[in-house]
Amino acid sequence: MQCIVLASPDDLSAEAARLIAEEIATHDQILLGLAGGSTPRMTYTKLADDSIDWTGVTTWMTDERWVPRDDPDSNQAMVRTALGTDGRIRFLAPNTRLKSPLAAASRMTRAMRCLMDRRPNRRVTTLGLGNNGHTASLFPGTEALTETDAAFLANWVPQLDAWRLTASFALLAESDVVFFLVAGESKAEMVARIAAGEDHPASRVTAKERVLWILDEPAASLL
Repeated sequence: MQCIVLASPDDLSAEAARLIAEEIATHDQILLGLAGGSTPRMTYTKLADDSIDWTGVTTWMTDERWVPRDDPDSNQAMVRTALGTDGRIRFLAPNTRLKSPLAAASRMTRAMRCLMDRRPNRRVTTLGLGNNGHTASLFPGTEALTETDAAFLANWVPQLDAWRLTASFALLAESDVVFFLVAGESKAEMVARIAAGEDHPASRVTAKERVLWILDEPAASLL
């Protein structure tokens, strides 16, 4: 498990923003996957403050809740606010106004395949970690864990009694680099279990070059 440890969530988000900005500055075309959650939100806010040239960047949501795009629980609503995607940044997210989660996942799969076919010279993805080991909306015990074909999935999550839309493991594995952004003492036990080699959804994520865990000190306290 490759990781770096920062003192605080603010330091973590600053380092994550720096790494992402560095990727953008050194590659002409980037496909940048964005996670939901409070720690990624802090990172996006810092990215929005930087003088970054977003011309060659296309961003996309790694997962979404089945709620209207302006709902407070919507990941894309958070990104639009934190990062500011209003015409300045190309942004792709599941269309939750379609008739069903399955329809939204199917359309997102087609859109992602189209983007991948354009062969961006860099694919960078940010992810978070749930206390139960989930990442994106790949929850333990759900059908999405065994899907091998589709890029994007409609995943019924019984423990939430809700539909989620999520990137598949296969799509995440197309990333050159994956950054896990994990903060807080509540995540420490799961981080330690993954570091010890236990099988959890987050531990199954792979990338072509590296998977880097960016942790604050509380999240790393049991390593």
